[in-house]
Amino acid sequence: MERILWVVACLIFFLIGLYLMYRGWQNRAKRQAERIGELPPVPAELGAQLLEPTTGLYLGSTIAPSWQDRIAVGDLGFRATAELTRFEHGILLERSGAPAIWMPQESISVVRTERGHAGKVMTEGGVLVVRWTLPTGTEIDTGFRGDDKTVYPAWTAAPSRPTTGDDEG
Repeated sequence: MERILWVVACLIFFLIGLYLMYRGWQNRAKRQAERIGELPPVPAELGAQLLEPTTGLYLGSTIAPSWQDRIAVGDLGFRATAELTRFEHGILLERSGAPAIWMPQESISVVRTERGHAGKVMTEGGVLVVRWTLPTGTEIDTGFRGDDKTVYPAWTAAPSRPTTGDDEG
């Protein structure tokens, strides 16, 4: 009888822990909701395709500059298999089982490689990270682990914010 009570107590303790983790995730989403707002919609015209689609794993998005401050709003914090494509007007991240994420060209500040993102740690340069600004003005990092890491140099070499003639000095 004593053993059964211990098992039941452990099970109750485990379930309480799960409930508290769920509540914590929900509270984080409420705190972040105003900062995140609505994501930009995917436009009808993407422009010319600049880079071939890259398959891999979407690791989630974090509030910049912290690589561990995962966004809990909507489905931005959940991992999914994905395909990343660079177009003239921005970057399209198509996720399995979730809506696509559109990162307009004018909002992208840098595409770089990192060792880790959203709690996922890899080898040096194992994660492709896009830093971009949401319509609310919040800067976020979107992480992607490509199946073929040999394409990373092409992604990091592509221009970020477009330059205009006004920048010449």
